[in-house]
Amino acid sequence: MFAVGVNSSEKDFLEALKQPAAIFAGYVGQFFVKPLLGYLFGTVAVTLCGLPTAIGAGIMLVSCVSGAQLSSYATFLTDPALAPLSVVMTSLSTATAVFVTPFLSLLLIGKKLPVDVKGMISSITQIVVVPIAAGLLLNRFFPRICDAIRPFLPPLSVLVTACCVGAPLAININSVMSPFGLSILLLIVAFHLSAFVAGYFLTGLAFHRAPDVKALQRTLSYETGMQSSLLALALANRFFQDPLVSVPPAISTVLMSLMGFSLVMIWNKNKEQDLIKQS
Repeated sequence: MFAVGVNSSEKDFLEALKQPAAIFAGYVGQFFVKPLLGYLFGTVAVTLCGLPTAIGAGIMLVSCVSGAQLSSYATFLTDPALAPLSVVMTSLSTATAVFVTPFLSLLLIGKKLPVDVKGMISSITQIVVVPIAAGLLLNRFFPRICDAIRPFLPPLSVLVTACCVGAPLAININSVMSPFGLSILLLIVAFHLSAFVAGYFLTGLAFHRAPDVKALQRTLSYETGMQSSLLALALANRFFQDPLVSVPPAISTVLMSLMGFSLVMIWNKNKEQDLIKQS
């Protein structure tokens, strides 16, 4: 998030706010398209795959939470100009998750989940607002320092991202290696893949006349396909007695990140090939 701030300006965020249709589309992807897919795959897990009901509830719970901050960094790596838009989308979904996530969990799972409002606000402030604001201020008042540190930020950000992905896997390795692990793995892959695809193609249909439609499709794909699985994991551990509910969020934390950043590499490679063809 600090890297996003260093490579942006306050004008970029003001421009992002001038795209209410795109922000709304990102919100719909997070809290309408994704919960529908979560309900679908959660039902498939129980009825067709014969998995315990708790596993289906865990998949649905993953679909009820807000967007992941990693989606903003993924957008920054693919389309830097749209990173502020992604930050606005993710922040909006995170800020309103304190009301929407309990409602969706009650609707899909039948269990009302109390969410720590103060904790969420504190988390948004620490993870998003403070580092981006620090980067923006540094870029505004000390541009030479920004020029000096900018080359080191991408590899440092990749290292931090790797820690964010690896730590949940290490902590929840027993859950991942459970007897249901492989079946859940395939279901979670299908869930996230369908969310990435839905975000990409639905955006193409809704904004087909936009001049930057491809970049917008990639951004909305990240927003729809990547969510705060760590929040789902925390809610599962705290509010569900059955430990199996936490298995899908634990696996999702890793797969969502790997799939999102795999798309970053694929799309960046395609952009390079397009530039070579044009030249």
